[in-house]
Amino acid sequence: MLTAARKTGEPSLISLMGATQTEPTLKLGKLAMARQRLLQRYEHRPFVSCLAGLYGCQWRCYQLTHAQPGHCCCSKLECGSFALIVLTFCLSLVFLYFWSEAQNDYNDFDWFNFGNLGFWFPWSIVLLILAVFLFTYVAGLLLLAVCLLSEGQRLYLHWCHKIGISVTLILSIVASSVLTDLWSKEWMTVLLSFQVTAPYLHIGGVVLMTLLSWPIALHVFRFLPRVRGMAITVLYITVLVTLFLVPLGMYSPCIKERSSLGSAPALIGHRGAPMLAPENTFMSFEKALAAGADGLETDVTISYDGVPFLMHDKNLRRTTNVKDMFPNWTHTSPAMFTWRELQNLNAGSWFFSQDPFGTASSLSPDEHLQAQNQSVCTLRDFLDLAAQHGKLVIFDLYRPPRGHPYRDAWISRTLDVIQNESSIHSSQVLWLPPELREFVQEIDPELQQITADLAPVEDLQLRHISRLNIHYSFMSEKEIRKYSAANISTNLYVISEPWLYSLAWCAGAHSVATNAVHILKTLQRPLFLMTPDEYRLMWTLTDITSLILVVIIFVFHWWRERELALSVDSSSVIENGSYRQFRTEMNDVWSLSNMSASDKQEPSL
Repeated sequence: MLTAARKTGEPSLISLMGATQTEPTLKLGKLAMARQRLLQRYEHRPFVSCLAGLYGCQWRCYQLTHAQPGHCCCSKLECGSFALIVLTFCLSLVFLYFWSEAQNDYNDFDWFNFGNLGFWFPWSIVLLILAVFLFTYVAGLLLLAVCLLSEGQRLYLHWCHKIGISVTLILSIVASSVLTDLWSKEWMTVLLSFQVTAPYLHIGGVVLMTLLSWPIALHVFRFLPRVRGMAITVLYITVLVTLFLVPLGMYSPCIKERSSLGSAPALIGHRGAPMLAPENTFMSFEKALAAGADGLETDVTISYDGVPFLMHDKNLRRTTNVKDMFPNWTHTSPAMFTWRELQNLNAGSWFFSQDPFGTASSLSPDEHLQAQNQSVCTLRDFLDLAAQHGKLVIFDLYRPPRGHPYRDAWISRTLDVIQNESSIHSSQVLWLPPELREFVQEIDPELQQITADLAPVEDLQLRHISRLNIHYSFMSEKEIRKYSAANISTNLYVISEPWLYSLAWCAGAHSVATNAVHILKTLQRPLFLMTPDEYRLMWTLTDITSLILVVIIFVFHWWRERELALSVDSSSVIENGSYRQFRTEMNDVWSLSNMSASDKQEPSL
């Protein structure tokens, strides 16, 4: 029979069985070869193992799992974990940006906590370090996830990271909520910061979207079904184009012609130079004048026996050694002390024990000794110092509490010091107290009237107001120009950060009260200042470069996946003109190669 088969040329049973075995073997070999070629060209095992180990504690190669073409990159649970990472990243970024831009007011925040807790601690710096750590941790996990997705790996977030992400999310929400409740005006600072940082945030956003084009293009062309891939592509392009067009609606006072920039705002030392000496002491004002201050600002209280002196707080705990000298009077109003009692207090030693600005170590040994022995300063000495240097002065005047001998005569007593006891000229004094303003104008019409009331121009002119004294969070170039047109200048308080001073300069403010005269005086021009043409060139080049790179990346991934498809079965790809056939072949690659691996592990019979 076999002989007959050979003679007649018909296929024998043995040859049919051989052919049957040869066909799947060839296909398996072909697909395995394609898979090996794919791995050799596009997998970086050590790199991927490191990423997977950091992200999910999967350090061994056999623990890695490829996302198969046409399938999701991770399970529903891991998709939720990835979404949680993205959400936490956004919230921690908001918290970090909010708190980093609030540095101008860190000193106020720390003293607020001192008043409530009764002890000094740099809470603001600790909170900043915490914000940086949390954001860095979440940003690192997000970067690992994106890199793993770029390598086509399935995501498995370790449970320790899931706990860490949850804790970070909770801390970011709680911290932002508490700070918003206690310090809501700082959000105005954040909005102001956008006026100087928005051009650079725009560039950062464009760079980020450009980098994201790599994993997005990879998954659109390799892993996602056609409809879902098109939806993600449209969403990505929409966000990218919107980001490209953001500068068209952007406003910044610092984007202007240099010829239209006014002179730098005058610097008024807020309680002197509190970074270089204990605040509201004679040494502090000397330091401010030496640093180039154009004026001095302070706070005035009247002692029980009628001596106006300089003190900001409602008690003496923070800036004197009252706890040692008068332990039973630590919460007593400063106005209830006599001048003789006040003279016995030390107003400088606290500066070194608490070091509110972290600058105490910068003092020389002689300055250290001088600051250590500072005492409470009188209004008369303060005014004489300003008169000697020809500087302007501005001060808050606190009315004494009930039962005080000068409760109803506090304004008259202060005017008496200005007119009769000091050497200052009335025109050097910016009178801020709103009480009995008409009476003050009658007694001394040469005083410059200043107010914190953002009233209509006509109302201010009727009250003979020559200057506004407003918090920097209400800064507005339009409002400053409006009042300036009516010869009403604007003073902003308290500005100690260079970027805020630069913004005030660009907005046209005439003066600022600051804790950092020695720092702001060194600025020769506003930070972030650029002409409209310079900014237009900057964002146009950024957008064009990003667009070119994104197109190149998408074209590259399309070409690469097409070449991979051709390496599996070029004829089917050419005939069908579709990527669907390649996804089917690639599914066979994974399934058949896994079968091959399992067959090798089975014992031979």
